[in-house]
Amino acid sequence: MDRVEVAIIGAGVVGLSVAASAAKQGRSLLVLERHEAFGRESSSRNSEVIHASIYYPPDSLKGRLCLEGNERIYRLCAEHGIAHANTGKLVVAWTEEQAAGLPDLLATARANGARGVRLVEGEEIRRLEPRVAAIAALHCPSSGVVDSHALMKHFETVARSRGAVFAYGVEAKAIDRRDGGFVVRVAEASGEPYEFWSRALVNSAGLESGRVAALCGIDEDEALYRIHYRKGVYFRAHRKLALYPRMLVYPFPPDRSTVGIHTVPDLAGGMRLGPHDSWSPSVDYGVDGSLLDLFLASCRPWLPFLEAEDLQPDMAGIQAKRYGPGEPVRDFVIREESDRGLLGLIDLIGIESPGLTASPAIGPHVARMVDEILG
Repeated sequence: MDRVEVAIIGAGVVGLSVAASAAKQGRSLLVLERHEAFGRESSSRNSEVIHASIYYPPDSLKGRLCLEGNERIYRLCAEHGIAHANTGKLVVAWTEEQAAGLPDLLATARANGARGVRLVEGEEIRRLEPRVAAIAALHCPSSGVVDSHALMKHFETVARSRGAVFAYGVEAKAIDRRDGGFVVRVAEASGEPYEFWSRALVNSAGLESGRVAALCGIDEDEALYRIHYRKGVYFRAHRKLALYPRMLVYPFPPDRSTVGIHTVPDLAGGMRLGPHDSWSPSVDYGVDGSLLDLFLASCRPWLPFLEAEDLQPDMAGIQAKRYGPGEPVRDFVIREESDRGLLGLIDLIGIESPGLTASPAIGPHVARMVDEILG
């Protein structure tokens, strides 16, 4: 049986960042991905936003890793020529009730250490984005957008340069604790069974992370690891692009489970609006064109020039949530499972938004855990 020191299940942006940070010359590291290439799920079907860490509870993993990831991602992009734009962001209020909630959001941002976030009103909003209708807003200067594919390619290239091996089109089917490590049985694209032993095992399987934890013997419900699918739908603006804001513009968040439909400027000069969030029983990337009226009703209060003819259906993505409808919002899980008798297993569960922003911070964080396991 083949043996490796580290195996990572999942080659989304987080798994790739872990691979880039944990790979070392002389260390055998294998990355398994069930799709034929990296980033085929949540990592490539999102807003590509670099978040500032304004929404998340202080001292949460989401808040801390988003803030650190924000700083790291801009350095990575500058040093390695990864396409990005530091656009800044406005979180806009167009009613007095919404405006009254902005100071609490500002307090959360400051408690998280988000850089430069401040309240703006009236003339300053019009100076920043003259066609956005709002009576008050939070200005977040460290927000932006990044080419997520280029970021993932960077992580994969770094990992390969340090000796990591990637196995695409390979899915984990069974995992057994054995001989101080884990025997992973997989199905290759050809259908041929194969198994190997790994001393450390990192579960970064995204939408399948709860299932992979269950393969290791963890009760998904008892651990609160069961994944619920939250679908986000986007529409693309294909007319009057010169009227749209160049900054990211978000509505005052309707509730803690969503940031609402917002502008998504892309690096090629295009513009999307989204996502519209809804729970989904399955992974479904279809886009329902009848949502157009909802998009118009949601965005017209702060984008008054918006017309039905401006938008067309674009894409959808799925987030891996650790909670379902009516349940409290839950944090990321990044956990070594020795207290469950699974020494060497590191579970990354529910790495939803802001996972892309946090990824450059999650990689080193998990790599330190791997180093401790391997001694």
